[in-house]
Amino acid sequence: MARRDAAPLSAAEFLRFCWTQLTSMRTALVLLFAFALAALPGSLIPQRPVNPVRVTDFIRDNPTLGRFYDAVGLFDVYASWWFAGIYLLLLVSLVGCIVPRIGTYVRALRTPPPRTPRRLSRLPESVAGASALAPGEALDAAESWLTKRRFRVRRQDDSVSAERGYLREFGNLLFHVSLVFVLAGIAWSSLFGYKGSVIVVEGQAFSNNLSQYDDFSAGGAFNPSQLVPFTIWVDRFDAKFELGRAQRGAARQFTAHVRTAEGAGAPVPSTIEVNHPLTFGGTSVHLIGHGYAPVVTVTDASGQTAFSGPVVFLPQDGNFTSQGAIKAPDARPQRLGFECFFLPTAVVDERGPHSVFPDAFAPQLFCNAWSGAPRQETGRPESVYSLDKAGLTQLSQNGRVVNFRLEPGQVVDLPGGAKLEFRDWKRWTKLQVSSTPGLPLTFGAIVVAVTGLCLSLFVRPRRLFVRVGERTEVGGLDRADARVGLADDVAALAAAVGLPDARPAHEPAHEPAGDPQHEPEKEDA
Repeated sequence: MARRDAAPLSAAEFLRFCWTQLTSMRTALVLLFAFALAALPGSLIPQRPVNPVRVTDFIRDNPTLGRFYDAVGLFDVYASWWFAGIYLLLLVSLVGCIVPRIGTYVRALRTPPPRTPRRLSRLPESVAGASALAPGEALDAAESWLTKRRFRVRRQDDSVSAERGYLREFGNLLFHVSLVFVLAGIAWSSLFGYKGSVIVVEGQAFSNNLSQYDDFSAGGAFNPSQLVPFTIWVDRFDAKFELGRAQRGAARQFTAHVRTAEGAGAPVPSTIEVNHPLTFGGTSVHLIGHGYAPVVTVTDASGQTAFSGPVVFLPQDGNFTSQGAIKAPDARPQRLGFECFFLPTAVVDERGPHSVFPDAFAPQLFCNAWSGAPRQETGRPESVYSLDKAGLTQLSQNGRVVNFRLEPGQVVDLPGGAKLEFRDWKRWTKLQVSSTPGLPLTFGAIVVAVTGLCLSLFVRPRRLFVRVGERTEVGGLDRADARVGLADDVAALAAAVGLPDARPAHEPAHEPAGDPQHEPEKEDA
């Protein structure tokens, strides 16, 4: 007979099939693995919200691969559509798995323990024998013993069944429900949270508004009105390094001495240290970096001050060899620019100029000078840490390129009448301001998840049974793999119902003749 083709699924049946597949535990595990796998590029590939400069450099160095990464969202993994899709599917799958199991668990709580099996001898642990108690007394004793040990008891005419260990499934459900809240907390922080960083030089201040951040990223539901109004004045930054021979130059202490004010309040002295942030409401301010800022003055050929103030230099190694650019676009008749290195403890040897210690014991500034015609501002952003040489020519004198080194207080005269003075140096500190409103929910859910996991691992569901008759039988089984203590519980329950010398139910009850060790002891009158 020819097999008939199956009838096509209706729309409702197809949706039911898809929902069943999505809410299966297998699908939830696959999505959880996919979620972890999808997060890997965020650790391996530069992310635009964290370090846009590195992303720009990567695209410049790898144009084809960089364009592909940018198109598929690998430079901002956690905001990409495919990461959000996996996230939402995992959340729906977990909820779809958990809700039916909660209903099953509630029904199990309302259902009394199962009826006593017919043959207790088939259970993993069982004993049988003649009880010293009457049938009713044995059942009363069994019920009392089980109740004291927090078993749920079901009594029948000739038997008692009991069960405990419901907390195991409760812990399992608690763990999975907590995972949902962990994901919800992360989503809450991702949507409404923000993170930004700013470099503040000693003697300067930062106010918490968007215009003062060096870089800033926020969730899709973020509103600038969420920014807590506060101001931080960085008065002094202390850095201490190891001076001994062992671990010489290792960091020992970084402390920013600041004054803070919330809203229009009066400034209050405070400090910020590594792993000891300031908190303003739900906003945290962390100390995440520091470096040097040479204080310079650029005087143009007309005798006017074209630039004056500290310039942030970025550390390049562990000894804080720092690179930066001094820009004087308003200098006349030629705009000026300088590519420089700041060496906190400068040494010039066969390796060339370099720093031999991270603290500023012998600071020097090494520079190359550039000049060019004034240009009109285009509004395009450019890095403040590097010099755009478009339209600039390196200064030279007598056929030699102009380069020089300065110590604090020294001035160099440049060709054409301009001057550069290295007045002093200051330290700068990098502050990270962040708000993660879902963090308490996430941490709380993690604590609850660990509690649920412990319950599911260490609670042993156990069932015990007693049947009275010509012979009294006691049996038990564990509903988990670990059967530690089951034999002890069965023996203790057997003793409670009057079977102190009971044998396993599957062994013969007769005793060898003539063996005085097996003769019953006579009771005293």
